[in-house]
Amino acid sequence: MFDGYDSCSEDTSSSSSSEESEEEVAPLPSNLPIIKNNGQVYTYPDGKSGMATCEMCGMVGVRDAFYSKTKRFCSVSCSRSYSSNSKKASILARLQVTGKPPTKKAKVLQKQPLVAKLAAYAQYQATLQNQAKTKAAVSMEGFSWGNYINSNSFIAAPVTCFKHAPMGTCWGDISENVRVEVPNTDCSLPTKVFWIAGIVKLAGYNALLRYEGFENDSALDFWCNICGSDIHPVGWCAASGKPLVPPRTIQHKYTNWKAFLVKRLTGAKTLPPDFSQKVSESMQYPFKPCMRVEVVDKRHLCRTRVAVVESIIGGRLRLVYEESEDRTDDFWCHMHSPLIHHIGWSRSIGHRFKRSDITKKQDGHFDTPPHLFAKVKEVDQSGEWFKEGMKLEAIDPLNLSTICVATIRKVLADGFLMIGIDGSEAADGSDWFCYHATSPSIFPVGFCEINMIELTPPRGYTKLPFKWFDYLRETGSIAAPVKLFNKDVPNHGFRVGMKLEAVDLMEPRLICVATVTRIIHRLLRIHFDGWEEEYDQWVDCESPDLYPVGWCQLTGYQLQPPASQSSRENQSASSKQKKKAKSQQYKGHKKKRKMPVGKKPVSLSSLPMTGGVRRSFSGDEELTPPPYRTLPAQTAPEAFPPPSTSREFSPSLKTVTTLQLKEELLDGEDYNFLQGASDQESNGSANFYIKQEP
Repeated sequence: MFDGYDSCSEDTSSSSSSEESEEEVAPLPSNLPIIKNNGQVYTYPDGKSGMATCEMCGMVGVRDAFYSKTKRFCSVSCSRSYSSNSKKASILARLQVTGKPPTKKAKVLQKQPLVAKLAAYAQYQATLQNQAKTKAAVSMEGFSWGNYINSNSFIAAPVTCFKHAPMGTCWGDISENVRVEVPNTDCSLPTKVFWIAGIVKLAGYNALLRYEGFENDSALDFWCNICGSDIHPVGWCAASGKPLVPPRTIQHKYTNWKAFLVKRLTGAKTLPPDFSQKVSESMQYPFKPCMRVEVVDKRHLCRTRVAVVESIIGGRLRLVYEESEDRTDDFWCHMHSPLIHHIGWSRSIGHRFKRSDITKKQDGHFDTPPHLFAKVKEVDQSGEWFKEGMKLEAIDPLNLSTICVATIRKVLADGFLMIGIDGSEAADGSDWFCYHATSPSIFPVGFCEINMIELTPPRGYTKLPFKWFDYLRETGSIAAPVKLFNKDVPNHGFRVGMKLEAVDLMEPRLICVATVTRIIHRLLRIHFDGWEEEYDQWVDCESPDLYPVGWCQLTGYQLQPPASQSSRENQSASSKQKKKAKSQQYKGHKKKRKMPVGKKPVSLSSLPMTGGVRRSFSGDEELTPPPYRTLPAQTAPEAFPPPSTSREFSPSLKTVTTLQLKEELLDGEDYNFLQGASDQESNGSANFYIKQEP
C-alpha cells in the first residue's frame, strides 16, 4: 500500500525558477506571426508594407491584411460593428491597446522601424495576458460552498436524502475521518504527487480535507468534491505507481513517514476501490438527445405538448417544444419529473393535448420508451373515489409558496385529477393543473390548520378568518375523503436548517443555494438564500428538483449564489414594471418571479405568470376542524414505530472500506442509510394529522 511513498527531496529553487520563466515574455523573433481574427496567419514583411491599427478593436497587424479601402479595420466584423456601435467604444478600445489618443482615420505605421512595430505587438500581447489573468481572478472569486458553510457553520443535507442524485442510493458510510489520497498542493516538485488526507467535515458531495500529519492544524485544510477525478482510495497510488510525498510544511516533523502512515492508517476507513466506477455509472442517464416526450405546456397548464430532448445535464433535461423553429422555446425538468410522459400518455388518460403542426417526426427524432418515465402508484378507482366538485387543499403551481383552497374539476383515468384554485380560475379552465391522486402536493381539508400552515382562501372571499365548515356549506360542496390521500411519510433524513441546491420551479433552468426552513411530514419549505420569504417554495422530500451541496460542481451545471441586497432591490423594481405589462396579457393570478444574481430577466418559466397577486390571510390557529372529518387519536409521536420508507433501496456497493495493513481484510459489514430520528421526519402514515411545530 505504501510502495508509492516517495521521500525524495524537493528542489524548490529549480521549480521556482521554472515557474518564473513561464511568466516572462519570450523574446520576439524577426518573423513573428500575427494571427488575425479571421484565422489567417500573416508575418511581418520586410517593413515596406507597414502596420495598421484597427479603429474598432485596437488590433495591431499588417496593413495589407486589413479591410476597407483605407485599411481601417482588421476584419469584416469590426467594419460592420463600427458603423453600428458608438465611437466611444472605439476610442476606449484604442486607448486601452495603444495608450494614445485616437484619430479619425486609422494610423498607418509605415514610417516606423521594425523594432517599433514589434514593440507595439508585444504591448498588445501583454494587454491580452493581463486581461486573461483578470478574468481568471474574477471567476475564482465566485461563490464557494466551502467558504459559505465554514463562515456560517451551516450543515448540509446528506447525499442519502437524494435518491435520484448520483450515488444517492449507494453513498454508504462515507463520513468524517474517512481517508483518501489526493494531490499534494503543498509541494514544489515539477510532477503531480499525492498525499493522504482525512475528511474533517462533510457537506453533500463536498468534503473539508486535512493532510495527514497536520494533526489539529487547519492552515492547509481545503474543500473538494469527493466524487471528483482526483480523489482516490488509500492504496491507489501504490497500484498506479504514483508517488506519495508529504507536504512541504510538515516534511521536517518525521524522519520515517512510512512508519507514520502505517501507524495512523491501521484500522482507518477509506473509499472502496471501485468508487470512481460507481460514480461514473450513477451519472449515466437513459434519456438521450432527440427523444420525444409529452410535457406540460408552460403557457396553458391544462394541456401537454410534444417536446424533444435537446440536452441532458446531471439527469436534468432541456426540452424544446417541437414547434419551436429557432429552438428557444424550451422547458427544463428532471427526467423523473411528474411533468413529462411518454408519447400517447395524454390520450390514454383523457388529458388535454395540443396537437403539433408538424405532421411527421423530424429526421433523427424518436419516441422515448415508456419504461424510462417515473412510475406512479397504482390506485383502485372502482370503489369510493374522487369526484368532480370535491374540495381539497393544494400547492398552487403558479405560486409555490402558498397552499390554497382547491376543487377537483375533472377525474381522469389511472388516478389523475384536474384541479383548479378556487376564486382564480380562468373561464376556459386553461389554468387547471394535473396531479395524481397519490401526489404529495394535494392534501385533505384541514391539513393546513392542523399543521399550522397558512391556508390561502379563495380570491375575493370576504368572510374571514376562513373556516372550511362555513365555506363548504356556502358552496354546497363536500370535502374529498381523507382516506383517498397519500399519507406515506418516508424517513427522508432532512432537518431544519440544512443547506442544499434547489431548482427555482418558477424559473426551472435555475438552481440556487437554498435552505430547508420547515418540515411538515414529507413536505419541505425551501428558502432561497438571500431572497425574501415570499419566494419560498413547498416541495416534497423526494422531489427530483432538490440536490446535494456540490451537485452543480459535479455535473457542470451553473449554480446561482445567494442574492445580494442590490440585486434584490433591482429585481423588486423590475418585477413591478413587468406586472403592469403582464396583467394585460393574462387573466387570473400573477406570480412572483425572482432574478438570479448577475443574470438578466429571462422569459423561460415553468408556469405562466398571470393576473393579480393573491391575498394571503393569517389566523389559521383560530380555525376549528369541521365536524364531518374524523381525526385519529392525538397520540404522542414517540408512541408510533418508525415509518417504512415508501421506496426501498438496497445498496450494491459498500462505500467505505476498512484499511488493513497486515495482508488481510476485515470481514465486511452492511452499511445502512442515514435514518431520520426527529419527530418532524419520523412520523409515519398512522399519525398523518399529528400537529407539527413550525
